[in-house]
Amino acid sequence: MKPSNPFLVRGYAGPEFFCDRAAETASLVSSIENDRDVTLIAPRRYGKTGLVHNVFHRLRGRMPTVYVDIFQTRSLADFTRLFSSAVAGALDTRLERAAAAAARFFKSCRPTLSAGPDGSPSISFDVVPSRAEETLAETFAYLARRDRRAVIAIDEFQQVLEYPEQGTEALLRSQIQFVPGVRFVFAGSRQHLMREMFLSPKHPFYQSTDILSLGPIDRAAYLAFARRHFRAASLELSQEAFSALYDRFGGVTWYLQMVLNRLWARRRDVESPAAIEEVVSELLETRALEYNDLLRSQPPSSQAVLRALAAEGTVAEPTSGAFIAHCGLGAASTAASALEALRRLDLVYETPAGWIVYDRFFGEWLARFAPPSPLPRKRAAPRSRSKRPRRDIP
Repeated sequence: MKPSNPFLVRGYAGPEFFCDRAAETASLVSSIENDRDVTLIAPRRYGKTGLVHNVFHRLRGRMPTVYVDIFQTRSLADFTRLFSSAVAGALDTRLERAAAAAARFFKSCRPTLSAGPDGSPSISFDVVPSRAEETLAETFAYLARRDRRAVIAIDEFQQVLEYPEQGTEALLRSQIQFVPGVRFVFAGSRQHLMREMFLSPKHPFYQSTDILSLGPIDRAAYLAFARRHFRAASLELSQEAFSALYDRFGGVTWYLQMVLNRLWARRRDVESPAAIEEVVSELLETRALEYNDLLRSQPPSSQAVLRALAAEGTVAEPTSGAFIAHCGLGAASTAASALEALRRLDLVYETPAGWIVYDRFFGEWLARFAPPSPLPRKRAAPRSRSKRPRRDIP
C-alpha cells in the first residue's frame, strides 16, 4: 500500500520512499551474495532497520529473508521463542510443508501452526526455559537441512549480552557455523558493545563478519529526495530551510523524517527556517509530559549532567573543570559516574565530536523548557568582618 505521506517515520514502503543508502545497500547485497555475514552498526534512528528491509527488497525472489528484532528479549528462552517462530516455515512456501518440517525437527516443544493473511505459514512455539538450548539446536538443524540459501537479520543483537545465561554468544556462534547456506546480518545500536562483540579477540564472533557502520545520509542526496516528494505535491522546499533542519539534527534520519512529515502535511511551501522552528516547537509540546517524567526519574546529579549537555550541545570533555562548574557538581568523579549511568540507559551518546543527549528532541526540550535543577545552590562564603577595637565606656 502506498503511504499517504512520503516521509515515513516507521516501516518500509519500498525504494521510492527510502532515501539514498545506495552504497550501503550495494555493500550489504554483495556480502550476502558472496556468502559473507555482516555486522551492521548504527545509533538508533539512523535508519539501519530501513536499510535491512531495503536490502531484503533487492533480494526478493532470489532467496528467503527473515527479520527478527530481539530488543525486548531478556533471556535465552525469549530469544529462542522469537527466533524459532520467525525462522520455522520461512523456507517453506506452503503450510503443509512447514507443518511436516516442524513435526520432524522440533521435539523439545510443541509448535502451533497457522496461516498468515497472504497464505504464508506461521509457526509459534511455547519454549520451556529449561529446554531452550535444545529448541535452539533444533531450529538450526531445521535451517541446515532445508538446503536453500537464505538471509536472517537479527536486530539489536547486543541484547544477548544482557541474558542471565552464560555463554549465549558462544552457543550462537557454534550453531551458526553449521548452517553454511544461511547468511546472517547482525545489527545493533549500542556501538561500544557491538564493536566489542565482533572486534575483540575475547569474544566468539571475533572477525567473523564484514563490518558496516552507518553515518548520516549525504546532505545533497537527502535534499534531492525531500525536494522530489515536495514537488510531486506541487510544493517547494528551500535549500536554506532544509540545511537548517539537517544541521539542527546532525542529519539523523528519524528526526529529519519527523519534521519533513509534518511540513509536507501542511501543504505549504517551506521557504525559511522559521517553518522548521514552528514544527519543532509543536513536537516538543506534545512530548512535554513524557520528557518531564523522564527527567524527574533520574537522580539529581544525572539531571544536572543532562541539562548541561543540552545547554552546550556537544561536550568533548565532560570531566573538565568548566563542564563540572556548568553542571554545578562538586567533583569530576560525580559527573563521570552520572555520565556512565546515563550512557547505560541510552540517554547520552558519545559521537566523534563529543557527548550529546541521545534523543535530540529531548535535548531541545531540556535546553528550552526543563524545570529548575534539584541540586541545591552553594551559598557564598560569608565575608569576614574586621574586628573593631573595643572602646571603653566611660
